[in-house]
Amino acid sequence: MIQFPNAKINLGLHILRKRADGFHDLETIFYPIALFDTLEFIESNEMKFEMSGIQIPGNMEENIVLKAYHLLKKDYPHLPNIHIHLLKNIPTGAGLGGGSADASFMLMALNKHFQLEITKQKMIEYAAQLGSDCPFFIHNQPCKATSRGEVLEIIQLNLVAYQFVLVNPKIHVNTGWAFAQLTPHQPQKSVFEIIQQPIQTWKEELINDFEKPIFEAHPVLQNIKNTMYQQGAIYASMSGSGSTMFGIFNKDLDKENIKKTFEGMSVYIV
Repeated sequence: MIQFPNAKINLGLHILRKRADGFHDLETIFYPIALFDTLEFIESNEMKFEMSGIQIPGNMEENIVLKAYHLLKKDYPHLPNIHIHLLKNIPTGAGLGGGSADASFMLMALNKHFQLEITKQKMIEYAAQLGSDCPFFIHNQPCKATSRGEVLEIIQLNLVAYQFVLVNPKIHVNTGWAFAQLTPHQPQKSVFEIIQQPIQTWKEELINDFEKPIFEAHPVLQNIKNTMYQQGAIYASMSGSGSTMFGIFNKDLDKENIKKTFEGMSVYIV
């Protein structure tokens, strides 16, 4: 069975407060993006996991895709061994949710292929055990997210009239460090209010709280954002805690010029 897990971006991100459990309450908009990994499995005599494409640091045996399989295996012990192959195209540790997407798509693929008849709500509960972003990919529609990012509400937001440019400068940002740089606050206007306004107003109001400290530590990210606006972006921002920057452009953008402008970086136009 073959699946194509897609990436997401954050449209605005406010860190509201630190919780008693050590996590943070936040508000953001998750928006799915047409940048894909490829995830395939077949039934096998032995359990096997292989990867190609972008390399993920760490032990392959601890990959979140395998964690998704073993999570269902606990409740559905009749699941057979499978041979999994993951082709990574979505940059890792980049604020695009690639790992979370892979895990959630694995849950959904196992459910469908082996006819487990798990309800959508139960799938969301399984996904939440794997990571805060994972439940979003069960919906895989524009959502406003609260709490740690796992409390979701589907919203009407259609940006198909625009072109997205994603630029990853291959900088690793430690998420724990990034959170430690922030002072939680209650904004005057929520991301949910701003997102309902004309897209031309987003530049001045739709903010990712992580940008200020991360731009100070990595000025190249600020430069990428500024360059996107110079190239005609309607809105540009960092996704999550970075380091991928994205711009929303009109469809008539000069793609070759964009690629030349960000030469040496990973550039995706979707």
